[in-house]
Amino acid sequence: MKITLRIWRQADREAVGGLQTYQLDNVSEDMSFLELLDMLNEQLTAQDLEPVAFDNDCREGICGMCGVVVNGAPHGRYDSSVPTTTCQLHMRSFQDGAVIDVEPWKAGPFPIIKDLVVDRSAFDHIIQAGGYISVNTGAAPEAHSTPAPKRQADRAFDNATCVGCGACVAACPNGSAMLFTAAKVTHLAMLPQGQPERMRRIKAMVAAHDEAGFGGCTNIGECASVCPKQIPLASIGQLNRDLIASLFKGDGK
Repeated sequence: MKITLRIWRQADREAVGGLQTYQLDNVSEDMSFLELLDMLNEQLTAQDLEPVAFDNDCREGICGMCGVVVNGAPHGRYDSSVPTTTCQLHMRSFQDGAVIDVEPWKAGPFPIIKDLVVDRSAFDHIIQAGGYISVNTGAAPEAHSTPAPKRQADRAFDNATCVGCGACVAACPNGSAMLFTAAKVTHLAMLPQGQPERMRRIKAMVAAHDEAGFGGCTNIGECASVCPKQIPLASIGQLNRDLIASLFKGDGK
């Protein structure tokens, strides 16, 4: 395959960035998208040019480190495929001779560090605002000592799969991180262990979300459509219900 890449290059967060064009030949359709970027960087290094900076770690769709906008879609989105992380996007999704635009997440709370790398520490601040859960330390409790109804346990697990990649923010026209915040809130809200600080947690995390500069949610749904872990849009509804309840219940359950 022959692939033309138009990649966003930016030296640092203060620099003016822009798209630069690169041509790659002999691209295997079995390559992942990150392997394609590796191939490009090997070519640039051989030419004594600055390689493209991009985030990656596990390359198994687990860690959430990778994430770029491919042809206008976070992680790359195609009708024939299930939403996936960038590292699990393969070149067989593209036609021979394709021209591919590659850009970083673009949102105010995600400032560009270099090229395709952005600072996603705003997500860490939202999680930190949630604090801890009140559980006794010591030996592990018996498996059935704190039972959770199956439906709630399933919802908690579905939301716990969020990897915090930031695709939801990149896809949202408002730059909202409400799907991410909702996943973290709902995960604990569905479990008995998350009840003592439930009302305090929701208020603190939403406040941290707003303070970071993320936009408001208007239920457009693009966030859920690009989420590689398919966090449901209904999680935002759960967040809203808990937030309203917290206004009447104070910081209790």
